[in-house]
Amino acid sequence: MSLKIENASKLFDDILFENLDLEVEKGEIVALLGNSGCGKSTLLRIVCGLENLDDGQIYLHDKNITQIHPSKRKIGMIFQKPVLYPHLSVEKNIQLGLPKSTTKTDGKKQIEEILATVQLEGFEKRKVDELSGGEKQRISFARAMLSKPEALMMDEPFSALDNEIRNELCDWTRKFLKEMEIPVIHVTHDENEATRIADRVIRFDKL
Repeated sequence: MSLKIENASKLFDDILFENLDLEVEKGEIVALLGNSGCGKSTLLRIVCGLENLDDGQIYLHDKNITQIHPSKRKIGMIFQKPVLYPHLSVEKNIQLGLPKSTTKTDGKKQIEEILATVQLEGFEKRKVDELSGGEKQRISFARAMLSKPEALMMDEPFSALDNEIRNELCDWTRKFLKEMEIPVIHVTHDENEATRIADRVIRFDKL
């Protein structure tokens, strides 16, 4: 039950990365640490299917997903800025993570449960633009988890937060993800953040 990236290469004007091998075990959080422009975020987008590899393969739980459509890969993504609709309530934003076949009653129950899990009970009717940065990212986690991903990619989700909130959210996120028991790749340029949240830190530098 792992995520494997094998012999992966991506080229732009020059080589971004080449012959990359990375395996993330079930329940493991791996941080990719490096400066901007070295290919960290591109790798996450490739794993999710939002960009293509020039060479190599991606496996999730021993299934080759390299050519599978992003919507069918069962991989969640948390972006640097929360991708939320500010004019909608927390409940309406989270509903977007539910499968279309979910009934109204079951959906309401699942939303209540996931909000309790991310420690935002009673926030259903709040407007997103009333929330703090940390609360918005917790809503992003809630929505991503409702789709029941089998792996999660996190692209600098705490970079816009001040240090105190960042440290608090890192600690909360690590605990939360450990309970999910899925492979996670966390991209950051902050060494303290990487060591705080991850089981293993890999320095990712441009070739």
